Amino acid sequence: MRETNGSKAFRVIVVSLLTVFTVVPIYVMTTSAMKPLSDVQGPFTWWPTSVTFAPFIDMWKTVPLASYFVNSVIVAGAATILSLVIAVFAAYAISRYRFRGRSVFSTTILSTQMFPGVLFLLPLFLIFVNVNSAVGIQLVGTRAGLVVTYLTFSLPFAIWMLAGYFDGIPRDLDEAAKVDGNGPMGALWRVVLPAARPGLVAVAIYSFMTSWGEVLFASVMTTDANRTLAVGLQLYSTQTNVYWNQIMAASLVVSIPVVVGFLLLQRNFVAGLTAGAVK
Repeated sequence: MRETNGSKAFRVIVVSLLTVFTVVPIYVMTTSAMKPLSDVQGPFTWWPTSVTFAPFIDMWKTVPLASYFVNSVIVAGAATILSLVIAVFAAYAISRYRFRGRSVFSTTILSTQMFPGVLFLLPLFLIFVNVNSAVGIQLVGTRAGLVVTYLTFSLPFAIWMLAGYFDGIPRDLDEAAKVDGNGPMGALWRVVLPAARPGLVAVAIYSFMTSWGEVLFASVMTTDANRTLAVGLQLYSTQTNVYWNQIMAASLVVSIPVVVGFLLLQRNFVAGLTAGAVK
């Protein structure tokens, strides 16, 4: 069916509006980061009257941004890897095996996505405090506690999504791998995981982005020593001043690794889809 002129015009208008909504905030952030603080606090202008790159230098001195960056990389990376590894085995068991309580387990995993995350804040905090009292493992105010916290959000979605991908992979491939001398783990590693690469990439992106930009739990579960970027950016606002140009500069800088990583994973995601279509 050929696209009509009306539908084509509508599509162009929608894409143009979405582009404007995306580009304008980035442009404002970029120009504000290159303005002196007095210009940012004054009347808004679309172009800086005097361009300066001092905010990109001063932002590292105003707050310990480098330390917060390292904390975010460690926490988000660990949460992503653990979510991916645990979800692979859990989803494979749900997809390929029939066991008692399978339906209840699957329903429980899906139902956790119905509740807002703020409902888990106090229960998780109390659990971490009781764990520390019972076995002496410190979770509140540590990176490990923050990783466990993020797993409670990313892991259910990862299991549910990967189980759907595994269900779409024919079981005949598993049987063929077993005929070649592979056990269940060999079939998972050599057959199922390569075929489910798009799902693995999507889960990795979701887990990392969830951990990278989370603010509420990071503000409660961390201390000055292990504060993450999402919380550290708030420190540019003091009782006497708000360094808006440095906030914009820091936001741009900390977004670069995420954007680059997403683009690289997106390339693998497209490659996985193409390979799956060829097969």
